[in-house]
Amino acid sequence: MARIMKGREASIVILIIAFIAIVGSINSKFVEGNSLLLLLSSSIILFILAIGQSFVLLTAEIDVSVGSTMGLCAAICGLLLTGGMSVWPVVLIVLLVGAAAGLFNGFGVAYLKIPAIIMTLGTLGILRGLMIITTGGKWIEDIPNFFKKLSTESFLGLPIPIWIGLILVAAAYLMLRLTRFGRYFYAVGDNADGARLIGIPVAKVKMIAFMLSGISASIAAMVFVMNIGFIPNQTGNGMELQVIAAAVVGGVSLNGGLGTVWGAGLGAIFLTAINSSLIYLKIPAYWNNAISGLLLLVIVISNSKFQDYLRNAPFKRTAFVKGGMGKDEKADQSSA
Repeated sequence: MARIMKGREASIVILIIAFIAIVGSINSKFVEGNSLLLLLSSSIILFILAIGQSFVLLTAEIDVSVGSTMGLCAAICGLLLTGGMSVWPVVLIVLLVGAAAGLFNGFGVAYLKIPAIIMTLGTLGILRGLMIITTGGKWIEDIPNFFKKLSTESFLGLPIPIWIGLILVAAAYLMLRLTRFGRYFYAVGDNADGARLIGIPVAKVKMIAFMLSGISASIAAMVFVMNIGFIPNQTGNGMELQVIAAAVVGGVSLNGGLGTVWGAGLGAIFLTAINSSLIYLKIPAYWNNAISGLLLLVIVISNSKFQDYLRNAPFKRTAFVKGGMGKDEKADQSSA
């Protein structure tokens, strides 16, 4: 029980439930079934982006180009679909564009030793410019109906985009936990020099992390086109900050080597819940950014204090009262 409660995912779930309950007590429409399903659907793009960003953060790097990668991929997806190309070639091309953007970032960071923030900021500008050049600065409309209808199709009561997100997070989690290469991401982020000494290909791992981030951005772009049905020329602007915030709220460390993709996904749902709640609380839209930022700070600080409390107070005391020593305490002593 102690171990479960100490997990960041558990505390985020508790915070989400508490937050929804508080807002629901003010406006009951927020906790109706359709509203909660709409909340999940609204969070799915950020959810998918956070999964990819987690791989980069785990290696102690950062990717601030995910928003522009998503925007360019969405524009290419829209142009190809409106041009009459069938779905599967479009999917393949968009995935390749996302992977190429990630490969470009990864090569610069891992092999040219350019700091990740500088490299991905440069890529952000390049991709944003390419999007404007590609679209001529115009919105892309008239997306074929068959593609837009994919967002309304459901399986076992859940829309297709939610299934896409669940499959991606499950695959990413299994890869990180059950495969040797998946553990390399944690090892590189925890101690890159040590990882290199034991034979882990640090540069290759970092490059693949950026590629996975780019691919997740391309998938998010296709989901965006399905959901929205048109592509504004500002698509993806500002998404990078939300993505990084979602991953950090979900417990992925900016210092690398710590966190899970489930936590990042839960962080995305939580941030979306905060933004959605402002509508139900009838707060004017121009307050959104200020209130979301304030709530984010309060939540991160509260969660940090909650984790400190769990580490230091009740469970250890219980162990001493019973005259025994818990497993966690043994671990603490052995590591001391």
